[in-house]
Order: sequence, then C-alpha cells, then structure tokens
Amino acid sequence: MNKKISVTALLTIIFSFFTVAFTATPALADSKTPADTLRVGMEAGYAPFNWTQTTDANGAVPIQGESQAWAGGYDVQIAKKVAAGLGKKLVIVKTSWDGLPVALQSGKIDAVIAGMSPTAERKKEIDFTNPYYESHLVIVTRKDSKYAKAKDLADFKGAKLTAQLNTFHYTVINQIPGVQKEQAQKDFSAMRAALSSGVIDGYVSERPEGVTATSVDKNYAMVEFDKDKGFKTNPEDVQVAVGMRKGDPDVVKVNEILAGISEDERTKLMDTAIKEQPAANETSDDKEAESGFFHDIKTIWGQYGGLFLRGAGLTLLIAIVSTILGTSLGLLIGVVRSLPQAENKAVFIFQKFFNWLLSVYIEVFRGTPMMVQAMVIYYGLAQVFQIDLNRTLAAFIIVSINTGAYMSEIVRGGIFAVDPGQFEAAQAIGMTHGQTMTKVVLPQVIRNILPATGNEFVINIKDTAVLSVISVADLFFQGTSAAGTNYKFFPVFTIVGIMYLIMTYSVSRILRFIEKQMDGPQSYIKADEAELESEEQ
Repeated sequence: MNKKISVTALLTIIFSFFTVAFTATPALADSKTPADTLRVGMEAGYAPFNWTQTTDANGAVPIQGESQAWAGGYDVQIAKKVAAGLGKKLVIVKTSWDGLPVALQSGKIDAVIAGMSPTAERKKEIDFTNPYYESHLVIVTRKDSKYAKAKDLADFKGAKLTAQLNTFHYTVINQIPGVQKEQAQKDFSAMRAALSSGVIDGYVSERPEGVTATSVDKNYAMVEFDKDKGFKTNPEDVQVAVGMRKGDPDVVKVNEILAGISEDERTKLMDTAIKEQPAANETSDDKEAESGFFHDIKTIWGQYGGLFLRGAGLTLLIAIVSTILGTSLGLLIGVVRSLPQAENKAVFIFQKFFNWLLSVYIEVFRGTPMMVQAMVIYYGLAQVFQIDLNRTLAAFIIVSINTGAYMSEIVRGGIFAVDPGQFEAAQAIGMTHGQTMTKVVLPQVIRNILPATGNEFVINIKDTAVLSVISVADLFFQGTSAAGTNYKFFPVFTIVGIMYLIMTYSVSRILRFIEKQMDGPQSYIKADEAELESEEQ
C-alpha cells in the first residue's frame, strides 16, 4: 500500500512539473533581450553556414564561454550585419541543433542564425524573419556508389538514406519510392561518419553543404536533380531565415536589415564562406602534401589540440567536483536514512516525510537519463522559473545530484555491510547515533565504497559527453565541433577516444593506489614490546 502511495505521489509530482512547464507563458522578447547585446545561437559545426576555428581569421567572432575559439561562416557574417544594424554587440552562443529552439524560448539566446528553415512546424513555436538565403535539396553519397550517377529520385530505390533529426530534410525522403529510410541522425558530423563507413548510402542536404562536403572529401559525390525530377518542396522549406522569440518587436528591424543585403552580396558571402572554411583551406594548401591517417592526426592536433585539451580539462573538472559533491551528498543521505525511528510523534511524521522525499529524489534521478535531466534542469528552470543558469554551473549541479542519487544507495549498501554487532557495541558503551556513525561506521563505509566511488568517477568522466545537449564545452562537444568543421571524423574521434582512455586509466590507477594505502600492508610484523613502551613514555 505504501509503495502504491509513493508511486502515485511520484507520478503526481512529475506530471505537475511538466504541466507547469508546458502551460507556462513563454517569456517575451522585451523582458529577455539585453539592450546592448545580441546573443545569436548556432551549432558552429555546420560548414559553410557556421563552424568553429581556433583563430580570429576572416572576421570570425569569439564564442561565448570558450577561450581561443571563434565562430566563422556565412551565418556569422549575416549575424554581424544584423547586430550592427540593431546597434548591438554580437555574442555567439554555441548551441547544439536540438537545443536551439528551446534556448531561444527560454531566453538563453535572442536569435537563431544557424541555417534554419522557417517550416510551418517551427513557426508554431518561434517567429521567423524574411529569408536570408535560399537553396535547394541534394543528396550526398559516396563517389564509388551506384547512386553517384543518379538523375532521378527513382534511381535511389533501395538506397539507405537519412537526414538530420528535426529537419524537413528527413520528411522528404518519403518521396523516394522504395527507399530504405534510416533513423535520423543528430547532426551532419554523424551522417558523414555513417556515409564514410558505409552504414548509409547517402543523406539529404542543402547545396552549400553538399558543395563543401564534396570539395573537402574526394570520396563524396553530390547528386543534384533537374527541377521536375527532384524533391517537391514548399518555398519556405528551402529558405533560411533568422529565428526569434514569439512577439519579438525586433523582427521588423531585422527584416529591414536583411532587405539591405542584396542577392549579389549574399551569393558573394556564401562563396567566400565555402572558400574560407578551415577544411577547404587545408585541402587547398595540402593538395600535394603528405596525406594519410597519421598525417590527419598530426594536422588535427595542430589545429585543435588546444581546444581538445581545454575540453578535457573541463571534463575532468566536472567529473572531480561532481564526484566529490555527489559522494558527500550520498553519505549525508545514507546517514539520515539510517537514523533510528524517532519516539516523538511530530518528529516521527517529519522523519517519514523527509525519507519519502529522499526516496523520490533517488528514484527520479536513477530512473531518468542524465541527458533528459540536463534538458529539464537547464532549459526548464529558465523557461518556467526564469532562472538563467551558467552552463558550467548547470553541469556541476546536474552531474552532482545524479551522482548523489547513485551514491546514496552505494552508501546504504556500505552501511549494511558493517557488522550490526558494532552498532550494538557502540550503543552499549553509550555512544550516540552520530558518534557511532562518525567514529565507528563511516570510516569502514568509506573504505567499503571506495571501489564503487572510483567506478562512479570513471563513469562521470565519460558521461559528461551527454552534457553536449546543453552545449557544455567538454571534450566530446569540442570533438564534435572539430569533426563538423574539418570532415575528418575518424581521426578526430580517435584522438578524443585516446584522451578519454588516458583520463579514465589514470584515474583508475590513482584510485587503486589509494585503496592499497588504506588497506595497509599485506602482513603485519609484531612490534617490539620495548619499542612500544618507549613510545608510550
């Protein structure tokens, strides 16, 4: 019965939270938009529209919250013109594609300039300006594929095709008869990796991205279709516009600014972006140079080594701080849950209620993915309660409370592992519960849970990767940005994988050393009685 009540109450709390979240009135632009800055969200990994680079060359703009990282590309140049027209300072906020709409709605950014099409579905959630670029759809495939010479959509019958998640590109695949529609991919980096490895036969894209892909990787081919043989799309589907919050009065001003950019200037900006993107420059400079896997490793490390090291540093910092805080939280909860039942009725009721809250906390954070927790906490707090958390601070909070939920159960197991006779002996000599825990039980518990704590530490180092969903600039996020910019996925993620392995292996060795030190020597030598007497004197 008690379990039924707890489950019902738990579901009620979760339902209430999401009800509030979805029925809350979205913050309007006039209460969220800073007066002197324009915060623009973009992936900074979708060349030639936007990318990440390690210098300020070609008019790149610093990325907020990251040192030695700049954003370049067509979208950045458009954003600079929009910010200048509004009389504001441009701030580039690197944000994952999935997080762009919710970041805009929650007030984390003021505009989305990220190659986003103003589809009917998106218009229900955010407003769009007039388009600032128009393209058409293509299919990127491998040059050695039988589909490379396709002229008609019907030629892709039987092909395994995909597109980016939450884009209209994915829906138009249904227009191809007999196609094998694969699961949508998170971003273009994932699709290019899938194409190179042969998992898919191609992906739907826009022409600028297709031109970039084929110019950077000689193994790719871009299939364009004649007007009556390609995808049937609405005009807004192939247009790219600036996304802004519902009711933002600046939409009119931005439209006026965009109207001042001629078609010739837009074409010139895009041609320049294709030419200046880091991968294209490398290809041009190194046409006759040495090539190969190890050459790519060396080149990528030279370009993005500093970025990877800063990402690894942040990954370790989040893992260390969160493991310490989570373990402390778990110890505290473990001690509280082991308190003897209070004799006072009022204290007993409070104790039962508090234990129930702790149970809800443990069940919620152990029963939901950390990625979902990150989305709810980071964006949900901003949208529902107007709490604007810093990304890094949010990362500490999310990983700490997630770790605390697991550690509380580990601590509980550690307490149960202590012989009950020791509790009874401590009480027999007049120790309070607090004295029993701090002087007798917890020292043994800490030793008992040390292997599990080390395991949580290693897991936290790897699990910070899921924080990319809220654009925390950890090692995985930096690797994704680099891969999206230079199109060299295998070398990039080989470097990233080796760095993760070095971190986790080093941590495991250090923790094993600490365990041995706490265990003491394998055998004990009987002390000389004369020496003991001398020490006592």
